Amino acid sequence: MYFDDLPVGFTFETGSRQIPLDEMVGFARQYDPQPFHIDEEAAKDTPYGGLIGSGFQTLIVGFLLTLEADIWNEASLGSPGIEELRWLKPVRPGDTLEVKAEVIGSTPSRSRPDRGRTEIRYDTYNQDGDKVMTYRTTHILRRRAG
Repeated sequence: MYFDDLPVGFTFETGSRQIPLDEMVGFARQYDPQPFHIDEEAAKDTPYGGLIGSGFQTLIVGFLLTLEADIWNEASLGSPGIEELRWLKPVRPGDTLEVKAEVIGSTPSRSRPDRGRTEIRYDTYNQDGDKVMTYRTTHILRRRAG
């Protein structure tokens, strides 16, 4: 889909993905080696009471699910960044995540008529329907020719 196909109010949902313990710990060992992400015993003595996934892994999994939904991929020209990223609840080993998204802004480019900026709010949920993460980002998307 292109910029022109994604009006304000357009919504979509992704598929889901489970995050197994070994994947969660492996990611954290490489990119976020804090005790509550990598050490089950140490994690018991934290406010979380056990292992939790890295928020960065949650973000990457949510982004991957969005790419797999293939909504705007064909038109993507990148993004200037993420706004209002919030990790709301811990993601636990074995949790299954899915993303629900809504277009909340749409602005055609004045200087480059072949593209526009589409702002999307992404909410990530676990298998119990609990919102675990939210953020919004602006995508620079190609417009349809003509």
